[in-house]
Amino acid sequence: MIIITGITAAWREVKAIVIGLISLILVGLLSRQRWLVALATTLLSGVFYFFRDPERTPPFSPPESGGDRGGYNDYLLSPADGRITSIQTVTEPHFMGGECQRITIFLSLFDVHVQRAPYQGVVKLLRYQSGGFAPAFLSQADDNEANLIGIETPRGPLAVKQMTGILARRIVCWVEPEQPVTLGQHLGLIKFGSRVDLFLPLTSHINVQIGQQVHGGQLTFKSASKCMVVKPSWRAGK
Repeated sequence: MIIITGITAAWREVKAIVIGLISLILVGLLSRQRWLVALATTLLSGVFYFFRDPERTPPFSPPESGGDRGGYNDYLLSPADGRITSIQTVTEPHFMGGECQRITIFLSLFDVHVQRAPYQGVVKLLRYQSGGFAPAFLSQADDNEANLIGIETPRGPLAVKQMTGILARRIVCWVEPEQPVTLGQHLGLIKFGSRVDLFLPLTSHINVQIGQQVHGGQLTFKSASKCMVVKPSWRAGK
């Protein structure tokens, strides 16, 4: 099923690459060049793997659906799969309105590259930032091409920033201003290696550490330690 989602997404996002690799496989088969078939097949499998989009179910459901009210209110899911490389106080003037906490997640080529809503709310801002393509794990990547998604939630504002890297050259955003989003809903995709920043109010209690691997959306409460978890005090100004 995961491979199928990768095939579907790859055909949607990089159709030319898929067609090109399939053509190389056919050429290799017709010319009996096994090395070409093997190479093109490996690359095509890698593309499908990169664009995989496994189904993710949050470890709790909304109260109106009979879910756990405490869990739904208290937990904030990671917006992406990857490794946390930085947790620091920064200034984000465009949506957070000043100083806030920023959690930086580096997505390697082997991580799922779909971004998800950390909490339910309404998209209030989409802001594109032109820039360079420095390696996503370097501090210079702060000036890379990026897309800021500001979400107003019942617990205060938060923002998710999609950023390009040395290989990632295109950001795809699937939401629009004033669009409601649910917990774990797809926000977008960054192609081929990237970085995602999560901005939270200064009052947020962050329960993750630098170097920790996190995952966008979870299957059970047992996986809650891999969520981007905050306590009830994450309400802005509380």
